Amino acid sequence: MTGVFAAIDLGASSGRIVAGVFEGNSLELNEVARFKNGPIEVGGELHWDFDRVYRSILEGLIALGDFAASRGQKVVSIGIDTWAVDYGLIGADGKLLATPRHYRDERNLLGADAVHALIEQSALYAINGLQFQPFNTVYQLAAEQLQRPDLFAKTKTLLLMPDLIGYLLTGVARAESTNASTTGLIDVKTGTWSKDLLARLGLDASILPELIEPGEILGKLLTAQVSHPALEETVVTVVASHDTASAVVAVPKLQQGGAYLSSGTWSLIGVELDQPVLNEASARANFTNERGVNSSIRFLKNLAGLWLLQESQRTWAEQGYEPSINDLLADTAKVETSARIDVTDPEFSAPNDMPFRIQNAVARNGGKVPQTPAQITRCILESLADGYLVAIEELEEITGHKVDQLNIVGGGTQNQLLNQLAANATGLTVVAGPVEATAIGNLVTQAAAAGIVPADLASQRAFIAASFEPETYQPQLTPTTPKAVLL
Repeated sequence: MTGVFAAIDLGASSGRIVAGVFEGNSLELNEVARFKNGPIEVGGELHWDFDRVYRSILEGLIALGDFAASRGQKVVSIGIDTWAVDYGLIGADGKLLATPRHYRDERNLLGADAVHALIEQSALYAINGLQFQPFNTVYQLAAEQLQRPDLFAKTKTLLLMPDLIGYLLTGVARAESTNASTTGLIDVKTGTWSKDLLARLGLDASILPELIEPGEILGKLLTAQVSHPALEETVVTVVASHDTASAVVAVPKLQQGGAYLSSGTWSLIGVELDQPVLNEASARANFTNERGVNSSIRFLKNLAGLWLLQESQRTWAEQGYEPSINDLLADTAKVETSARIDVTDPEFSAPNDMPFRIQNAVARNGGKVPQTPAQITRCILESLADGYLVAIEELEEITGHKVDQLNIVGGGTQNQLLNQLAANATGLTVVAGPVEATAIGNLVTQAAAAGIVPADLASQRAFIAASFEPETYQPQLTPTTPKAVLL
């Protein structure tokens, strides 16, 4: 036995700690802690309840220690992954200056206008290679400068969410490269902070930490933060801390011709490349170039994902309609609708009454408005599948490579109806799984750093494919009713 590895996997709606045990040619997963996450409103602004989340992480690490001790083992390493773009500002005293803002806060549009007044979007894209998203860190920082200049005056270090957690756990402040690439402040060609861009935007480069790569050791877990006999020698290993970057690590057999879809709150669809694509076609189609492990490029497009359904379910629950996801999907499989929405429309990015906004969008486009929850759900899923087709066609045109398989990973793989609709819409074989791609990618990166699995990505993916068997969907002219599933 090699000891226990652990992934702190923090998502937009929940967080958990997943223990991984490598034995022979297999990986055993055990979820040892789970806790809620989500936005809180403070003075009309959307923030993260970071203090509560961090306390939950510390409690979860104690549970992790108990798990390891029950097996007579120690915790070797911990890796941290979260969503991208959001950050905390650290003062000269080493403490957090304010509760981190949520990426769905409305201030971001103000920031985008401020940035584009200094540098056009096309020039910005040529530097950072990112698709326009109003929540990109560069826009959030511009809004911060306008609204809270007092915070900037006090800021010593800016840390993205996984870097912030790593700093609190180890006392070491670094910026992990895959997540840093989502800020809009990285030169996509060099993978380093863009001094030119920072100067043009009037941002102090000194607040940005030194970059660190997946597989490096961040530091030893501080006993002052969490004390447990099984955690006494534990280190925090840097992983691909952007959750999608870790998920892509776990895409089994991502060969030439294969596209990936990280399916969850967001749908991120793309291919893995050696070099960024920065031409007019990629900019026009709003594709992004983010860094992956081993200096790879995740060339992808961000579409609204199962957030559309999650937010609809929340609204229906407030109205007194609260079926299980299994029952809702079973009803959805039985209905048909011609209604479609554009899943890239920013109108669907904000919370609150998603069904109403979907109905309005369909009505504006002259479509037959879906009425029931099942019809609205069908509209969401069909629209997502159509969005995948458009993105794949754009990928093929921009890269010149034919896509012959769609690899879906993440929580959305459990939505069998959506998987089948994706196969139908794209005409591609869909390979779904593993469900726990983000945690698996996180854990395998740690294990590679410890010398337990091979260092090369192809061997790691072969190991993952052997450990977690995916499910395959073939295109159908007439969709069948899928088995009940859980999201």
